[in-house]
Amino acid sequence: MLTKFAVTNFRGFRHRIELDLTRHRDYEFNSFAISNGIVKNGIIYGPNGAGKSNFSLAIFDIVNHLSQKWKDSTYYTNFTNIAAQNEDVSFEYEFKFDDIVVNYNYDKNRDGMLCSEYLAVNGIQKFRRINGRFEIDATEFQMDDAVGRKLAENANGVSVVNYLLASYPFAQGHYLLKMRDFVDGMLWFRHLDERRFIGFDTGVKNIYADMIQKNLVEDFSNFLKTVSNQNFDFIPPKEGDKALFCRIGNDTIPFDVIASTGTRSLALLYFWLKQLYSATFVFIDEFDAFYHFQLAFAVCKELFKLKCQVFLSSHNTFLMTNDLLRPDCNFVIKENEIKPICERTDKDLRLGHNIEKLYRGGAFE
Repeated sequence: MLTKFAVTNFRGFRHRIELDLTRHRDYEFNSFAISNGIVKNGIIYGPNGAGKSNFSLAIFDIVNHLSQKWKDSTYYTNFTNIAAQNEDVSFEYEFKFDDIVVNYNYDKNRDGMLCSEYLAVNGIQKFRRINGRFEIDATEFQMDDAVGRKLAENANGVSVVNYLLASYPFAQGHYLLKMRDFVDGMLWFRHLDERRFIGFDTGVKNIYADMIQKNLVEDFSNFLKTVSNQNFDFIPPKEGDKALFCRIGNDTIPFDVIASTGTRSLALLYFWLKQLYSATFVFIDEFDAFYHFQLAFAVCKELFKLKCQVFLSSHNTFLMTNDLLRPDCNFVIKENEIKPICERTDKDLRLGHNIEKLYRGGAFE
């Protein structure tokens, strides 16, 4: 699981900002949101321009050089903070796999090329590459001097992690394999003016053609009825169809024509939900931008049933309730700081508190 993440000089974050998922409280309700001492589910709130989207994108930078999964072609546009465009962007990750803690830090220049890398396991350095120097734990990785010199220079910005994964046979459960698998299972997506995603899959798919191919049309219809109380009379598709059609009276109408923006957003959510059995970390940006507030609550219930870590960003304070999560799982990002609301007040927040009302009243400023 991801336990900590920090970034410096990325887009709007000129100074370091950190998310620490190990700092939870001993609340006895909604215990599903904490797994092995780590926050598993959370919602990030904040005013417009506070950096919710950019922070979520920063978390997924690691996908761009450690994974072969789908990447956003516009990701490195305005990559560095405008006040320090010639300075590198620094990323810091901490993962925990059972009793193994992996710290992986690296810097990238304004073009997104790796400039330095550092990896430690349970506090012991495994390798470091910085300023033309390269050090590696020789007890674990036998490497001749010529290879070490090339990795020190590393003019093409190849990741040391990827080099080690490609060059050494590792036993099952090795920390590098665990980190690679975790990164391969990461997914970021949104559905606002356009559909965008990073990671998890290798290419763009037609979501309706995918449903048809997997015989999920009836299941999709039941999903829409369950979460949004909408009934669609889908016409049984033929093999090779790439669109869904509905029967309305005597007419046949494409689903995309009659579906609202929110319902099309639900279709995208359903598409991903059917694939996330192997996901590790999912972030949905502005997930409820087109949802009724009660629908957003129902969707959260479905998402938080997933075994993987799931985080969302939202402006919908109806979701800030102890009926859904708990105070240590509701985060506010503001003025280059991201903290759970329980750390933004001196109040002893309890199950019976109306935390939405407190938030609207400025109690977490």
